[in-house]
Amino acid sequence: MAYIQKQECGPAILEDIQVLGSPEFEITFQRKEIAQINWNAAWEQNFDPIVVDDTCAVRAPFHAPYNCAYEIIIEPKMSFGTGHHETTFMMMQHILENDFQGKTVLDMGCGTAVLAILAEKRGATKLDAIDIDPWCVENSQENISRNKCNFITVSLGDATKIPKDKYHTVIANINRNILLNDMGVYKESLLAGGTLFLSGFYTQDLPIIKQACSKLGFTFVGNKERNNWVGAKFTL
Repeated sequence: MAYIQKQECGPAILEDIQVLGSPEFEITFQRKEIAQINWNAAWEQNFDPIVVDDTCAVRAPFHAPYNCAYEIIIEPKMSFGTGHHETTFMMMQHILENDFQGKTVLDMGCGTAVLAILAEKRGATKLDAIDIDPWCVENSQENISRNKCNFITVSLGDATKIPKDKYHTVIANINRNILLNDMGVYKESLLAGGTLFLSGFYTQDLPIIKQACSKLGFTFVGNKERNNWVGAKFTL
């Protein structure tokens, strides 16, 4: 089974697949347009609030308020980042355990902006959040407003959109290949002594990530593991 955006599925889409023209096989196939789903209604049915280390609650607007140190209201829509996934959960733990008071922060692959929002609530005073998906940028802006944050700027794009500023902290919760590809840019974006938090990769990928960071002059501080996912901390 293969999936493709409707606008990219032209009549010649299968012409370059050689096996379909092989005289040795008779291959049949069918294509079907997937009906639009009300994703907002779908996630509402399955989205339960989470609490990270009894300190930070992430809930939807329709959930009852929580009595804890930090409460984040997220309406994820089509975006990634409610705290339910292991990587987001661990990155939130890192933010809760580290000092963000007065810090400048870069959040790469921001999704819903939940990590940037928590970092501001922890005292960060200038934050840039970047995502390659227009849905995520729009959703991040909505969530930033919903949580009454004042210091987060959201941009559409990849690592080429990182401002020339230097940051105390870089947060990147993406995937292994993008992390490895953009690691040098993260280094250039950090102040001396800055902190780099990485997630979006598996336990077996940690040695590769550590090696790449070491070559750039980062020091490995430690990592969290949750269901074979890793959230790691490095300093420059």
